[in-house]
Amino acid sequence: MTTGAVSPRRADTRRNHERILTAAAKSLADSGEISFNAIAKQAGVGVGTVYRHFPAPETLILAVYQRELRHLVDVVPPLLEQHSPEQAFQIWVSDHLTHYMMTKRGLARALGAARSSHGELPANAHEVMVGAVAMLLEANVEAGTVRADLDPETVLRGLGGLFYLDPSGDWQGPTARLIDLLWRGMCADESRRES
Repeated sequence: MTTGAVSPRRADTRRNHERILTAAAKSLADSGEISFNAIAKQAGVGVGTVYRHFPAPETLILAVYQRELRHLVDVVPPLLEQHSPEQAFQIWVSDHLTHYMMTKRGLARALGAARSSHGELPANAHEVMVGAVAMLLEANVEAGTVRADLDPETVLRGLGGLFYLDPSGDWQGPTARLIDLLWRGMCADESRRES
């Protein structure tokens, strides 16, 4: 018997699980609705596979919600390894937080239904996002790019403007302008604020 090997069946189960979550997130972002048949087709699995992983639409909705939250924190260390702290912050906001906001808008109605049948949603969304912002700010403070007196919660509130983006319109331009506005206020160097 070998140790550390992953059985092909388990690996296939994990891949199917991820494909289903990806398809469900896209469906929720696009329409705010869950159709197990449509999700199965998009994920390339049978509808029975979707039901085996998620016995009810509510469990799938909550799993998508938790996955999106987890991703917001999990992506920060690789971004900081691959980019400067300033670039990591900007990429996190433009590519990851904005995506979460867009998905969450589609999730809102579905989350309401899931909450009514399964109780309260996990209450850690705000803490998760504050934690991700705190990691990014700490790296930027160490790099000398942002002021040391910044409060992650205040920065997150500033990023709340992303909720006003139109997912069906041009959201990239307004996102870039919001990041620029916030960054100028966060900069440690006075001359960079004015550039």
